[in-house]
Amino acid sequence: MTPITEVEGRRLALSNLAKVLHPASGTTKGELLHYYATVGPVILPHLRDRPVSFLRYPDGPEGQLFFTKNPPPGTPAWVKTTPVPRSDAPRARQVVVQDLATLMWAANLVVEFHTPQWRADAPAVADRLVLDLDPGPPATVVECCRVALHLRERLAEDGLTAFPKTSGSKGLHLLVPVEPTPSETVSAYARRLAVAAEAELPRLVVHRMAKALRPGKVFVDHSQNAAAKTTATPYTLRARPLPSVSAPVTWDEVAETARSGAPERLVLLMDAIGPRLEEYGELLAPLFDPAVAGPVP
Repeated sequence: MTPITEVEGRRLALSNLAKVLHPASGTTKGELLHYYATVGPVILPHLRDRPVSFLRYPDGPEGQLFFTKNPPPGTPAWVKTTPVPRSDAPRARQVVVQDLATLMWAANLVVEFHTPQWRADAPAVADRLVLDLDPGPPATVVECCRVALHLRERLAEDGLTAFPKTSGSKGLHLLVPVEPTPSETVSAYARRLAVAAEAELPRLVVHRMAKALRPGKVFVDHSQNAAAKTTATPYTLRARPLPSVSAPVTWDEVAETARSGAPERLVLLMDAIGPRLEEYGELLAPLFDPAVAGPVP
């Protein structure tokens, strides 16, 4: 019989709680749901008021994965949606995760959460810039950290503050709060940063996606600032063999990983997030402070 639980007055049917989703650790769906319930206070501000795209992996990372922007079949009437501008679907709507009940409903579908750099009330007007640092083997997150430190200084020269988080996969994300700016303007600036980084660090950085250019280098993916693109939301679990999380890290951790050459330092799993929140608090809290956001050059 499917367990029924109540979250903030909403009745939820939670299914297959004993199902193993992350085979390398034996992590079950019940443990995944417990994780999201625990981190609700920190993940919800990053989800709230942003249209959510889901990467679903209901049979674990080795099963079928499918990306969806449309509300999934069976979405309860109480789950809020918002209209979004899409060329392929003029009347499209997407889910907005506004509360814990919606978060737990979505988590029960077994998803990664992905969000754009803009809010639903201002489509294509970004309040964040993101740089996705993706290593081409044999490069690892160690090389990403070296590039991140360079980009941090370059952004600071322009009056912008960067906050690092793991991608939850192989790389690193830099999140930069900006004053509300058209996405195309933010995209153009991010591209300039990537091109300049390649010019200054030609043995370490590439700004183009072509796979032939990427072995041993860090691809600075600036394209996720386009209005139609999304990035893994802070604190989302990823569809990986281990229950890795796209989680914030300190700049000291980034610098130490760059020095030590030990990529495992920045592999953050589900069980580590609670203790990290107790130790560091919400490292990305400044993203929500308007005083921290700077103008895009």
